[in-house]
Amino acid sequence: MAPCSESQLRSASSSIRASASNSQLFVSYLFSSPSPNRILGISENTNALFLHPRSCMTTIEIKGALWRTYSDLSRNHTLQMAAALSYYFVLSLFPSLIFLSAVVAYLPVPDLFNQSLLLMSHFLPADAMGLVRRVLADVITPNRGAFLSLGILGTLWTASGGFAATIEALNIAYEVHDDRPFWKTRPLAIGLALVTGLLLLTALSVMVVGPRFGEWLAARVHLSALFVLLWPYIHWTIAIGFTVLAVEALYYLAPNVKQRFLATLPGAILAVGCWIGLSYLLGLYFRHFANFNKTYGTLGAAVALMTWLYWTAFAMLVGAELNSELAKITKKGKLQEKQQASSITRIDLAA
Repeated sequence: MAPCSESQLRSASSSIRASASNSQLFVSYLFSSPSPNRILGISENTNALFLHPRSCMTTIEIKGALWRTYSDLSRNHTLQMAAALSYYFVLSLFPSLIFLSAVVAYLPVPDLFNQSLLLMSHFLPADAMGLVRRVLADVITPNRGAFLSLGILGTLWTASGGFAATIEALNIAYEVHDDRPFWKTRPLAIGLALVTGLLLLTALSVMVVGPRFGEWLAARVHLSALFVLLWPYIHWTIAIGFTVLAVEALYYLAPNVKQRFLATLPGAILAVGCWIGLSYLLGLYFRHFANFNKTYGTLGAAVALMTWLYWTAFAMLVGAELNSELAKITKKGKLQEKQQASSITRIDLAA
């Protein structure tokens, strides 16, 4: 066999180096991802919880997001923000209820407003609910027919003040700067007041009308007794679903970030769950352990109402903090996808 020439040796050496470089790039790409299955877009973790643009969020990522959410409660001064929001909520609560009562008066459901107040009493402290009833009775009863006039515009403007403060609080939770001008954020706050108000009104209507509607539907369509037995759970689930949808709309529209509507669902579920749980615990506390009337006198009802609004704001901000952390994971995943795609392109070009 004839010996190789010097040029052939150089050519063979270059080919070996190029092959080694390609192999190194591929191995680097392969192990830069937590799992080789990511190359095929397959998640090997069967405990994946939320759909994610790159594949699925793993259990480890979800646990990390929950832990960082807990840490952010202190870092972002969430308790202080909830206290500030409760003040704005007090100023906006009664105008919001007045506006909704004016709308309810024109719905074809008998005594819907009073039944809605009765339903709200399951969530509000008894003293606070008494205050709400007295104020609404004084304001609405003499002027019910005049509310859907020019005066309702002023009521809606006042009600939107709480949503304007919510926009600022959610921007802090999402850790973004809001550079939108006032002439954009204030109409947005009014729109949020309308959208969330109508969704919550729908939820209240479902809870109020639900029992009778289930009986009517079962008799009309000749449904089984099992449907009648399960209907109370079904209509409560529907009502909670509309409440979650209202919080989702708030998370999607209020902060100055671009996100998918479905991406706000985890935080909305957490917020509504926390709100229901905290409202129940507060109700137990006020009924059995606290008597604000003895401590604060005539201000007891107002203090009880502000306490409930404070924890309502806290629950909403906790959900926003969770969505913020999940959004960071999404952003990091997209960046990894771009880096991996760039590595594949380099391999193709080198080949």
